Amino acid sequence: MTTMHHEQNEPGTLAALLHSARFGASIDPLSRDETERMAASQAVLDKTLMDGRPVYGVTRGFGPLVAFEASDSAEQQGAGLISHLGTGQGEPLGPETSRLVFRLRLQSMRRGYSAISPECWDVLARLWNSGFTPVIPRDGTVSASGDLQPLAHAALALAGRGEAWVREGDAWSVRPSAEVLRELGLAPVDWNARQALAFVNGTSVGLAVTMVNHAEVLHLTRALASLTARAVVLLGANPEAYHAGLGHARGQVGQLTAARWIRSELAGAEHGPDRPLQEPYSLRCAPQVLGAVLDQLWALEDILVREATGTTDNPVCYEGELLHGGNFHAMPVGLASDQLGLCLQQVAYLADRQLALLCTPATNGERAPMLTPNPGVFSGLAGVQLSATSFVSRIRQLVYPASLTTLPTNGGNQDHVPMALNGANAVGDALDLAWLVAGSLAAGLNQLASLTERGSEPGGLWATLADRIPPLDEDRPMAPDVRAARAIVREHAQDTVRADGGDDGLR
Repeated sequence: MTTMHHEQNEPGTLAALLHSARFGASIDPLSRDETERMAASQAVLDKTLMDGRPVYGVTRGFGPLVAFEASDSAEQQGAGLISHLGTGQGEPLGPETSRLVFRLRLQSMRRGYSAISPECWDVLARLWNSGFTPVIPRDGTVSASGDLQPLAHAALALAGRGEAWVREGDAWSVRPSAEVLRELGLAPVDWNARQALAFVNGTSVGLAVTMVNHAEVLHLTRALASLTARAVVLLGANPEAYHAGLGHARGQVGQLTAARWIRSELAGAEHGPDRPLQEPYSLRCAPQVLGAVLDQLWALEDILVREATGTTDNPVCYEGELLHGGNFHAMPVGLASDQLGLCLQQVAYLADRQLALLCTPATNGERAPMLTPNPGVFSGLAGVQLSATSFVSRIRQLVYPASLTTLPTNGGNQDHVPMALNGANAVGDALDLAWLVAGSLAAGLNQLASLTERGSEPGGLWATLADRIPPLDEDRPMAPDVRAARAIVREHAQDTVRADGGDDGLR
């Protein structure tokens, strides 16, 4: 059993939220105030039922079946809810993301608006603290009444009727959740109607994936700042474009930050006598492009943190009233995810355009096309650039806003749906490709460095690249080199962001 240590209950940044969901962390027990709020919320529900007033999902059916009476058995009603929603398909979310999903549901319910008992919450928290991690399929929800299907699969796993992740060393496997619960010495959850509905009526799956994507777009943006700086140094481009004065004149915080990142890696940069006064926009305007992305990331962080620390449920108890509404509608997450997709496309496209500069004699210092040492006999970076172009095209397909693909469903009850998880999954797929574009650019810069005799500089990112990726003295399959460059650049970006204080320290 992993030793636990405690985290804050309501972290204020996405980085802190992601950190708190890692394996080995522990969620704090309920405070006295939280326990009292949860008990008061449950009392409001009990009084509503005693007064004979209808309560969605408890005395009435689900969705368009709200016109019909619910089962007299709360347990049958709860079991039916998670059973009929067990229709998710596709690859499962990774265990880290699934763990974050589970924690976000606990965070939502502990605020005391969901009319579940402190005892129920304690049972779920004990499961989370034990490391129990449900397997959650990623496809099959419209994210309107929450991420119903994936959360139902999580609820089924907690009830011993699904699957769970198990880690042995660095390897992960999927096993029946009933077996995993037995090994942990914990009983399956016996969901009643209100508990089950509070668990599945939430935006936590699309939110978790979007939070992970947000962190990756930040790292990708940081990586492109490093790659831009390397291109400036190797090409002898005018470093004036990254002067802090330009950012101060404009007043955009993201631009100031991106330019600072680039300047921090411009050691040895000199404006070459044969370079133009002003480079093409993919170099000269990199602070403006990357800065605009950073501004969006910071704005989106505020939205996502509020969602992560709020209550997404229906109905909710507030100041003695039981309120039926639509807090489970994931449009805040959906629009944030759509914007992340547009941002990452801009970063990937910037990398693609910089790679094009390296491959073209007019912009690479009159070196050979595709930076090959023997044009005609060898083709150099031609294949790398072609694949990068394909990746960018595919990225654009993937990041088409999912909120524009809404379809009415559920007998017209869910007639406006955000498709937030669909969008977040697509953005995650696009990020995989965007990192390959970044890796392609890094491989190209490594080749340029070898031709300019700067490939053997000691220490740091560029020396690591040079050690791992030999110069293209003759053609060879570059797919492994691009993947290696991607991994090296990604790790560098993650380390740099962490050293700079995380996303908090970058503003």
